Amino acid sequence: MTDLLRVGIAELRVDRAPSVLACYGLGSCVAISLYDPELCIGGVAHALLPGPVEDQVVDRPGKFVSTAVGHLVDELLRHGAEQGRLQAKLCGGASMFQGFGGGSGDSIGERNLGAAKKSLAAYGIPIVAADVALDFGRTMEFDLATGMMRVRTVRGRVKLREL
Repeated sequence: MTDLLRVGIAELRVDRAPSVLACYGLGSCVAISLYDPELCIGGVAHALLPGPVEDQVVDRPGKFVSTAVGHLVDELLRHGAEQGRLQAKLCGGASMFQGFGGGSGDSIGERNLGAAKKSLAAYGIPIVAADVALDFGRTMEFDLATGMMRVRTVRGRVKLREL
């Protein structure tokens, strides 16, 4: 029996097949999914912001892209995954709130995506698929038995895409 496990905003979760990890209502948030295809183990972070402000105490590592990737990697390695086999898939990072880029000109979604790419590169983890950016929300389900990510979008109709 497959367990559907919700990963809420600012949360992260690691599990094994046959579980499915799901993030609902991704707007500017980014879902970072890491997967070891040999062990069928993976994790998802539903990150809200690129990183904490200076001197901010981080009590929820899944809240920030900059802390979520490292925590996911550590948890996966603790459960037997090998870093050299990890693959990443990204979802979300939409430009939902124009004008809230913190003066940088980039939206929060764009900044989240940039932070995810930078953090994954620092760990040497390739991004093998992504459904990101633009100006609409998404829901994603990450199937740990297959490594497939199912993405649903609503823009006049439901669109399902498998990555």
